[in-house]
Amino acid sequence: MPDLLIELFSEEIPARMQAQASADLKKLVTDGLVEAGLTYAAAAAFATPRRLVLSVEDLTAESRAVREERKGPKVGAPEKALEGFLRGVGLTVDQLETREDKKGAFYVAMIDKPGRSAAEIVAEVLDRTIRNFPWPKSMRWGNGTLRWVRPLHTILCILVGDDGAEVVPLDVDGIVSGNTTRGHRFMGPEVFSVTSFEDYEAKLKRARVMLRPEERADAIWQEATSQAFATGLEVVEDRGLLAEVAGLVEWPVVLMGRIDDRFLDLPPEVLQTSMREHQKFFSVRNPKTGRIERFVTVANIETADDGATILNGNQRVLSARLSDAKFFWDNDLRVAKAGMDPWLDGLANVTFHNKLGSQRDRIERIAALAREIAPVVGADPDQAFEAAQIAKADLRSEMVGEFPELQGLMGRYYAAAAGRDAAVAAASEEHWKPMGPSDAVPTAPVSVAVALADKLDTLTGFWAIDEKPTGSKDPFALRRAALGVIRLVLENDIQTNLLSSNGPVSSARDLIGVRKREEGDAYADVNSLLSFFHDRLKVYLKDQGIRHDVIDACIAMPGNDDLTLLVKRARALQATLETDDGENLIQGFKRANNILTQAEEKDGVEYSYGAEFKFAEDQAEKDLFAALDTAEARIAPAMQDEEFGAAMTAMASLRQPIDAFFTDVQVNAESQILRRNRLNLLSRIRTICLSVADLTRIEG
Repeated sequence: MPDLLIELFSEEIPARMQAQASADLKKLVTDGLVEAGLTYAAAAAFATPRRLVLSVEDLTAESRAVREERKGPKVGAPEKALEGFLRGVGLTVDQLETREDKKGAFYVAMIDKPGRSAAEIVAEVLDRTIRNFPWPKSMRWGNGTLRWVRPLHTILCILVGDDGAEVVPLDVDGIVSGNTTRGHRFMGPEVFSVTSFEDYEAKLKRARVMLRPEERADAIWQEATSQAFATGLEVVEDRGLLAEVAGLVEWPVVLMGRIDDRFLDLPPEVLQTSMREHQKFFSVRNPKTGRIERFVTVANIETADDGATILNGNQRVLSARLSDAKFFWDNDLRVAKAGMDPWLDGLANVTFHNKLGSQRDRIERIAALAREIAPVVGADPDQAFEAAQIAKADLRSEMVGEFPELQGLMGRYYAAAAGRDAAVAAASEEHWKPMGPSDAVPTAPVSVAVALADKLDTLTGFWAIDEKPTGSKDPFALRRAALGVIRLVLENDIQTNLLSSNGPVSSARDLIGVRKREEGDAYADVNSLLSFFHDRLKVYLKDQGIRHDVIDACIAMPGNDDLTLLVKRARALQATLETDDGENLIQGFKRANNILTQAEEKDGVEYSYGAEFKFAEDQAEKDLFAALDTAEARIAPAMQDEEFGAAMTAMASLRQPIDAFFTDVQVNAESQILRRNRLNLLSRIRTICLSVADLTRIEG
């Protein structure tokens, strides 16, 4: 069976598009081949800045002949319906067969489709793929109609069999397929022919092209770290930049240059960000001091002077960039040391939302809320207030204006330069966190207080003005803010009732002072905000293996706005349900609840008067009385002390006496006294179990 090799050779493909483009090429071609009746053993796609490549192994030489059965109109149908069917299948009425079903006789066309050669199918599939390739952005050039990310120059398409390589004939907008390609633009521009994928990859390497992106990335990293190690330094790891740079070069040549001494006092993050964003340089750090002292750049050509000219030019450009950064840094330090007032005043002119005021208004709310939250998280209220007042001041700094991704981090530097306490300065950076599910959660009390205040102000504010997330739309990132609150509360083990009259949500709501017009003086519906928190909590806990029905069972209990206690209860319940006693207890509880519910509906009375021991006749019945007394005595104080594990264990201990009761005792006895007493006993089972969690919501 032949192998297929395809190369689409063009001008430079943007690095950010290469991985997806190679995946799209593989999917579109292989799916098209399979749909046309061909099979293959394996396929692999590759990308360099100038080419997309696909290799398919053991492709079947031709598709199988098939006979397709197509159902037509019923016998006796209007003549036009029959004529349309005949045109569609390309047959005459004499060639049709008739069949019968429950609705009567109908025509059937048997269409024989002969097998097609792999070359014919490949040409058809590749033509369609090229013309309909899903580039995020594409262009036309010359007089042609073809659209490609950059001008497409050549198409290499060969089938490699036992008899050698065969060119698959193809003409796409005047670009005729062949078996030739080119190497590196400068170091191997000559045209050469290939006979197989192995031959292709080997000749590319001789022509100074590394085909595989991971090979280029490995070569860059190994050479960069080796050069840094030789000077006693280390390369700052940046996987995203490494992948991007590997997509910018076909033959990576690693060069290490120096940073001018006058820039070495800039914060390392500033140097790193400037070099990464503007120059695609790797930062090289002194492990002893933490300073960024050198840089690594990756050229796409070997030069006679070993890259000296390239480094010279790069260092001049870098110096110009870093001169700007130093100018911003020096100006910002002067403002910070003077108290940051110009920045804070400037935030009064920055609208946060037209219904929620300016950024300065928001800072005042966050500061007041942080002061209230501080005692709950163990922070000093005055420090929390001070930290919140300056936490967003750096948004008006020149450095953050140039590099928005440094917001918060620069605030920390500026606060420290202004002589603020270390905890206050840290809050400037950490109050933004967590920015996502994998981001670290701050643990310093002042940072936690400001971070919670920031996110609760956002959530409560947008809830108050009815700007809630809908479906997949969440323009103000409220889901992320809610998850941030959840992680801050849980990972710092904070116990607070969010919706209590003096809780943080109520305080935030009062500080905003925005009222819904349709409700007069009533505030926005905070219960829907709590439901939003619960929905986000379900997603968060599901990722940690907590069942959704377990979470629902705990959310249904009082005090469900204390997220820490809610999660402790859920974990304890899940642990109990994972034991045999816990699983069987649920079945016993559900049986008791079903019998009791049916009896209450039938009798029109609620059995909650309390069972009396004197009416117990069977030993199993007496044992259940004793077990319920013991469990209740253990569960009540455990729940009071928030020892959910102990409460769940006591509840699970009811499994055996409940099982024995249902085995030995008939609840619906002939004696109405015994029946009522036993139903009241079941009511006691229900009451005790429901005091721990709403077990009616547990599935199974």
